[in-house]
Amino acid sequence: MSAVTYEVNLDVDAAIAAEYRGWLEAHVAQMLALPGSIEARTTEVLEPAPAPGRVAFCVHYRLRDEAALQAYFDHHAAAMRGDGVARFGGRFSASRRVLRDA
Repeated sequence: MSAVTYEVNLDVDAAIAAEYRGWLEAHVAQMLALPGSIEARTTEVLEPAPAPGRVAFCVHYRLRDEAALQAYFDHHAAAMRGDGVARFGGRFSASRRVLRDA
């Protein structure tokens, strides 16, 4: 089994970016507490540049294997994602990819 990276790209309304970033730090910590999580890295995206009035973040979560990621999807993803939607509504969007070490 090889480690996987779960990449989450976030496009956030600049007016809420500071508050969102604070929430995101807690969200990442919650993710890291789950079994199979190894590490996480949050970055601000510079290129391609976000649209005017927007801020973009990219989070890479490293997990032990695909089974650990599937356990997150099955047991935690809906609630954790729902928290962000409940707090920030349509003022952000997220896209996701799963990457495996080559």
